[in-house]
Amino acid sequence: MKRTASFLQTRWQGLSARERLLLVGLLSGFGLWLFFSVAISPALRILASSADQRAAIRHQLENMRVLQQRAQELQKTKPLGRDESLKTLQSITPANNPALQMTIQGERILVQLKNLPASQLASWLAQARINAQVLPEEVHITRVAASSATNSSANSLTTAWDGQIVLRLPVGLQP
Repeated sequence: MKRTASFLQTRWQGLSARERLLLVGLLSGFGLWLFFSVAISPALRILASSADQRAAIRHQLENMRVLQQRAQELQKTKPLGRDESLKTLQSITPANNPALQMTIQGERILVQLKNLPASQLASWLAQARINAQVLPEEVHITRVAASSATNSSANSLTTAWDGQIVLRLPVGLQP
């Protein structure tokens, strides 16, 4: 260690004033760069990303408030009895629709799907959950490609479903 220090000191003494100034400048620049990259740069990156993080947290908070409001609305809904739930379910189910057939089996309802478009299934399930207060108990469906003419020039493929869904009627108020 002493040897290295004495070697560097003699080497330093051997440099001209101009070379010493250049070396001091380079070492100072390197020191500043090192300080910036270790101490300042990470803080600046965090500061730059904080606006995005705040926006994401604000969006998440907004979604949570919407979910909280929905949960409170669901808690306030009056539980339906079996018959009322069944009548509501029958009213939201299109009659004579070969793609969606219902069979009542006691406290359960078997729903047969045949090439039912995904958007219709999602809408019908949401209405069944909210309005009729029925919940899916079993789901055995497979995705199929159904052709539908969305415009007059070309046929496009949309997602449709085949299979069956077993729904459970609410067990709340019984007449």
